Amino acid sequence: MEEQRLIYLDHAATSWPKPPQVTEAMLQAALNDAANPGRGSHAMAVRASRIMFDTRKWLSKLFHIKNPNDIAFTCNTTMALNMAIKGWVKPGDHVIATSIEHNSVRRPLYDLELKHGVQVSYIESNAEGDIQVSQIADAIRSNTSLIIVTHSSNLLGNILPVAEIGELARKKGIKLLVDAAQSAGILPIDVEAMGIDMLAFPGHKGLLGPQGTGGLYIHPELDLEPLLHGGTGSQSETPWQPQVRPDRYEAGTQNTPGLAGLQAGVRHILNETVQKIHTNEWRLSQRLLEGLSGINGVNVLGPAIGEPRTGIVAFYVDAIDPSEMSFILDQHYGIAVRSGFHCTPLAHSSAGTAKTGAVRASVGLYTTEQEVDALTEAVKEIVEQYKL
Repeated sequence: MEEQRLIYLDHAATSWPKPPQVTEAMLQAALNDAANPGRGSHAMAVRASRIMFDTRKWLSKLFHIKNPNDIAFTCNTTMALNMAIKGWVKPGDHVIATSIEHNSVRRPLYDLELKHGVQVSYIESNAEGDIQVSQIADAIRSNTSLIIVTHSSNLLGNILPVAEIGELARKKGIKLLVDAAQSAGILPIDVEAMGIDMLAFPGHKGLLGPQGTGGLYIHPELDLEPLLHGGTGSQSETPWQPQVRPDRYEAGTQNTPGLAGLQAGVRHILNETVQKIHTNEWRLSQRLLEGLSGINGVNVLGPAIGEPRTGIVAFYVDAIDPSEMSFILDQHYGIAVRSGFHCTPLAHSSAGTAKTGAVRASVGLYTTEQEVDALTEAVKEIVEQYKL
């Protein structure tokens, strides 16, 4: 019996497959450049350090960052967001976030609320995820130190007006932290033009790199309290963390093979162009939206057909539990999607799916029209079987 080909529509969690040059770069780094970067002057350690520097350089080009050393590498976006939030927010500060934030924002803020008296205001979006800049402006207080927004919701796929929010933040003297988990490599990002003070991004999603990679851009005028303290390979004689960047924020041995893969992914994106990638994902998302919207009993979340969004399409079906729908798609059709609450319960409250959750399909660089149509046809068959 011929093995069923996997249709992978879970790119919002992790992109797959990776471009071949990503895995090749990782292999070569592991084989030839696997020494500790910055921990020695021998040739292999120098080559490992060069991989890290070049990866920062290519990321700086992608995000229009002036100094590559303003990027601190992390294990993922969650670590980057924790570094930013806990490194900047002080006891008694007020923080503004939105109702469509990931738990990687909500939980650190909740921890600071409980332990340090930090005040948090969540700006409520509408069912499509829209946030008005005026809502944020109205929530600003005298002790507001940080505004946090996701660039694109990992549930609804809507795109927030980051540049307008950045302009407001600069006028008010408030720092802006952007969660680019669903936008890095997919939407144009210019930290200077958009007024972004801190940008948290993953390596393993739209940047096409491996898991265990990510980073945080920190504006050169900001000084965060480091989340981790330890070995950096520099100023080892002192008991305090170095002030120099990026060492201040990169305690411990870095993932050199992973960063080699990330560099290859970023270079591939720059070659393809972000605009081309986004245009293709938008086209596929619209095709999926149109297909699912024509099925009786299917409810699609997020912006309406024709409106801006990333390649995320979440939906639920009347009388079919999302986890059951996801299981059937996987086991009987070979289609990988994600079900549940997607680590963003506040967004589900805004969307009206707090009790049920949803099925999330998300397209990527190599997704085809045939794969999108296969999901539509599978959902249609399942719904017909349930006689909805």
